[in-house]
Amino acid sequence: MWESILTEWASLILRWLHVVAAVGWIGSSFYFIHLDLSLKKRSDLPEGAYGDAWQVHGGGFYRIVKFLVAPSKMPDELTWFKWEAYTTWLSGFALMVVVYYLDAELFLVDKSILNLTPLQAGMFSLGSLVLAWLLYEGACRSGLARHELPFALGGYVFLVVLTYAFTHVLSGRGAFNQIGAIVGTIMVANVFVVIIPNQKKVVAALLAGQTPDPNLGMQGKQRSVHNNYLTLPVIVLMISNHYPLLFATRYNWLIVAIVLALGPIIRHFFNERHADRKSPWWVWGVAGAGMIAIALLSAAGPRDIKTGSLSIAPTFANVEEIVQSRCSMCHGAEPVWQSIVTAPRGILLDQSDHIRRNARLIGRNAAWSSAMPPGNVTEMTGEERALIAAWLGAGAK
Repeated sequence: MWESILTEWASLILRWLHVVAAVGWIGSSFYFIHLDLSLKKRSDLPEGAYGDAWQVHGGGFYRIVKFLVAPSKMPDELTWFKWEAYTTWLSGFALMVVVYYLDAELFLVDKSILNLTPLQAGMFSLGSLVLAWLLYEGACRSGLARHELPFALGGYVFLVVLTYAFTHVLSGRGAFNQIGAIVGTIMVANVFVVIIPNQKKVVAALLAGQTPDPNLGMQGKQRSVHNNYLTLPVIVLMISNHYPLLFATRYNWLIVAIVLALGPIIRHFFNERHADRKSPWWVWGVAGAGMIAIALLSAAGPRDIKTGSLSIAPTFANVEEIVQSRCSMCHGAEPVWQSIVTAPRGILLDQSDHIRRNARLIGRNAAWSSAMPPGNVTEMTGEERALIAAWLGAGAK
């Protein structure tokens, strides 16, 4: 019991830290992208300055000046924006270990997709995380990233192919988390490996009385732009585990493909507005069409459901038998699954009244999607899911 309690508390604390750090990192990233795009060139700028911006916040006026490379003289105090990114990744990886690796049989493995052991699933997850980042880093250092549009299209195809592979190896929940973790790792590595080290080289050159290499700033800006366009997709991927109709349906990999496209498109709209260029209002038409496509894809149901092949008519007695045998081991007054102390979210499914009361939740998680049982640990069949769906379609009587 104490192991489960400690794991639950560790998950809460790490999730809290992860969200707070991510808010700080993404907020500062959005702010500086907006600031950089809104800078104005004026006649009274200091020597070496690229532009400035006047802003008002909290009752005060601020003038922010950006230097093309660096000021001629370094200030006594310099704030580095890095710990927000580092804390986000460290807390996120720790959370992935606690939730997905320690309970891999529930959240990382799906026996109906591929019957991996928890160790195999964990090693696959960790290995693909490292390999994907190495491939991205190699592509950037080879000079391919200088060709922005081809690089962006190639990166998009790369992530979509990875997603398709993950959804055929891991559970839907695990696949979404894995592709989100890869994107997040790329973003944090950009800060840790390129942006901050290059800034430190600029500072060191100035302190030594040398002229900093302008390529260092250009490389950092390039990675910062990559992070800017990846931010919105990674947020959706990280909260997707709360939405079974996204991760546990037949075309889940296509849903990710649309999200990976919509995020950069929406960021493009705001980037253009911040730069005082003509607003690309067409973006919202594309975004609306993309959301409609996601809704339609999510309604396709899980991949293993056998619609139209029921051998019996759906009755409540049939549904009750399925739920009792497949779900009540966790959703009972006294769960029998070793790592679960109380019924998840307080939802009980061990009595007839409880099943009727939670009919829509059962449908969302076990009929219209395959999110439950997690990892399909109780091996619910496609016909059983179809029977529940048919019962719900008939009014859940």
